Amino acid sequence: MTITAALVLFAVIWFMTLLVVLPIRIKTQGDMGDIVPGTHAGAPEVHHMKKKMWITTGVSVVLWAIIAGIIISGVISVRDFDWLNQLESRG
Repeated sequence: MTITAALVLFAVIWFMTLLVVLPIRIKTQGDMGDIVPGTHAGAPEVHHMKKKMWITTGVSVVLWAIIAGIIISGVISVRDFDWLNQLESRG
């Protein structure tokens, strides 16, 4: 695995984890009973973004280490997903 591939893998895992973590423990304006005129009642009032970013990063590092370890060890490779035999030598 190249450094670029490792960084791309981490970025994909980080953003996917962020999308899972974002809706956790969010308090909307409707929940708080203080809706600002011109905004939707579902707009966040208390979002805890800094804490969510740290949680996202921590979970992403663990997931990345597991997935990168599997890829580097060779347990799973690109050839395992070559169902149409596109990677066979043409000779």
